[in-house]
Amino acid sequence: MKRIARWILKLMGWTIDKETPKGINKAVIVVGPHTSNWDFIVGRLAFYTYGMPVKILIKKEAFVPPLGWLLKAIGGIPVDRKSKNNLTEQAAAVFGQFDSVYMVFTPEGTRTYNPNWKKGFYYIALKANVPIYIAYMDFERKIGGFMEPLVPSGDIDKDIAYIKEKLSAYKGKYPEHGIRHPKDDDYSIVKSKKKK
Repeated sequence: MKRIARWILKLMGWTIDKETPKGINKAVIVVGPHTSNWDFIVGRLAFYTYGMPVKILIKKEAFVPPLGWLLKAIGGIPVDRKSKNNLTEQAAAVFGQFDSVYMVFTPEGTRTYNPNWKKGFYYIALKANVPIYIAYMDFERKIGGFMEPLVPSGDIDKDIAYIKEKLSAYKGKYPEHGIRHPKDDDYSIVKSKKKK
């Protein structure tokens, strides 16, 4: 599958950095920016080239044949999204089931600009006691890869601002919907106004 994925990405004009997380067998991976359905295709192909055992949380209602078989084949894990606390527990438990596993999230939660990120990935990393790896995709230059790991400090606003700062350097397929630097982020502006 690695060779096929590399061939498809090359055909599409993409270059994926060959460096993968070193010495870390379990992590939450935050990928951005997320502005198009193409993100999933390019991203999944990239993970195939790495040979990484990735998992993606998907609502359990989607796991009906034949779609369910496909979702499981690409790393989908059925979860009950009705309870946020229960979801964190379910996801954290997955890390205990494997010797090596990487759980992938797009924290924006939508393909349009969203300054108020979903924070589930962060709480899952804390609960499972695993680092967060930042992964980028840049449609303008057609490059993708990993950055350094982030060990959650417990200061969620500070850590998310750091992730946004890192990912704001890259452009999604529709840049206007991408991630903005924290100083330009509407959510940060709203927060600072509330503090005054």
